[in-house]
Amino acid sequence: MKRLLPPLNALRAFEAAGRLGSFKEAAAELHVTHGAVSQQVRLLEDWLDAPLFERHNRRVKLTPAAHAYLKEIGPLFDRLSYATARYGVPETVCRTLLVNAPATFTLRWLVPRLAEFRAAHADVEVQVETSNLPLESLQESYDVIIRGGPDTFYGYSMRPFLTEQRLPVCSPALLREAPLRSPDDLTRHTLLHTSSLPRLWPDWLASAGIPGLRPAGTLTFDHFYLTLQAAVDGIGVAMGPTALVSADLATGRLVAPFAGPRLPSRSYCAYVADEKRGDDIVGLFCAWLEHEGDVFMRRAENP
Repeated sequence: MKRLLPPLNALRAFEAAGRLGSFKEAAAELHVTHGAVSQQVRLLEDWLDAPLFERHNRRVKLTPAAHAYLKEIGPLFDRLSYATARYGVPETVCRTLLVNAPATFTLRWLVPRLAEFRAAHADVEVQVETSNLPLESLQESYDVIIRGGPDTFYGYSMRPFLTEQRLPVCSPALLREAPLRSPDDLTRHTLLHTSSLPRLWPDWLASAGIPGLRPAGTLTFDHFYLTLQAAVDGIGVAMGPTALVSADLATGRLVAPFAGPRLPSRSYCAYVADEKRGDDIVGLFCAWLEHEGDVFMRRAENP
């Protein structure tokens, strides 16, 4: 006879949330985000075709039927834990590390390097969520939050690990159509902007001594990675952060037509909540970020 079993990850999330009376506390216990617990509980509710919780602001309350269900499955989790302990727990148990970082940084700098971290630390599963929200606006509890800095936030320590500069970049094909021999030649090109970084081009043009330059056109995107992709596709010239366009410059997908000027930029920093500062895995990941940042910057100084 086939067993009637619900999704086990969803069941685990429900049991923790029901026992603790909080999605947030369940997320902390399971080393996942509040949103992940909520999603798994909703999955179980869909599977059962019945609500499990009544939502009350930051707390949740079991429905009467769900309370009875929890009384049945709770002891099963206890028995499973006891049986596993008797059988023997593996020496290395996979640990989940929750990281929040800006989308463009994640796509262009962090993700290409994560395979190396995973290869060296197979017992750590890194889960990355992307966001550009200010640190104090985040609703979830993360192990490591990557943002610009250095800034000071109450209840957090800060570790800078990567610095960069910003300079114009474009595709080689665009240069073949209309060479850029000097900054004045930008009058024949479209300048690519990002809505959240409106001062990049004005500041660079001022540094180049041509603050009143009028380009052939402008195009603005709401996400920085779209701006950089538009540059790769030959649509125009973008202001590229050296850390995020280094791979494109190395492969020739992008070129930097001018030696200077280069705009200084804020550093990338790892912010860690005080209650997680003693966590060995968090410290390990931050040290790895610092190592990778140091390697990148030394290569940039000595190409």
